[in-house]
Amino acid sequence: MTASKPRRSPKPQERQRDPERTRRLILEAAGAEFAANGYAGARIAAIAARAGVNQQLISYYFDGKEGLYRAMSEGWGERQNELLAPGLPLSEQVRRFALETLAGRDGVRLLAWSGLEYDGPDSDPDHGPRAQRLAGTVDHISALKAEGRLPDWVDPQCLTVLLMAAAMAPVTLPHVVDGLTGEDSPDFVRRYADQLARLVEHLGPEKH
Repeated sequence: MTASKPRRSPKPQERQRDPERTRRLILEAAGAEFAANGYAGARIAAIAARAGVNQQLISYYFDGKEGLYRAMSEGWGERQNELLAPGLPLSEQVRRFALETLAGRDGVRLLAWSGLEYDGPDSDPDHGPRAQRLAGTVDHISALKAEGRLPDWVDPQCLTVLLMAAAMAPVTLPHVVDGLTGEDSPDFVRRYADQLARLVEHLGPEKH
């Protein structure tokens, strides 16, 4: 039996050649790999192959699989801040999240995978950051309720879960969409996003 060769560390010139481009390639490849296989099923070797980089660079830049996942979570947090601009009506926030299934499909698939794999906070690398992000949405809905812009019966936590699930539906239920409409296209997602926003508007109606 031939002994396997020891893994080599990336050479200095590999680390310094174009670090920002390398990080971006790794993050893009990781998004595709995690979206396809979930956190548990994703493999660092597969991510490196997708990115076309030395596998050791992933450890160098991100300290392994969990660190890479956390970096992706940070990127999603930044994207969420863009989607939830201050003062944006709740209906428009929901519309933007539904449309994100076109622009950021891998991110939505990854969120769905993390739910399917969930076995408690200890096994969820994004548990803390995600909880913090969702708390902001719950606070926003609570403030709208306190101002009389949403009905008294609205439960902010339940509504947050409901709206998230609804916004993700074009990605999580493509078989249902296809069975009902015969289509799985950007046109349907836009139509669906508009319908979802109008449903939210009918809750209040929310004042802009």
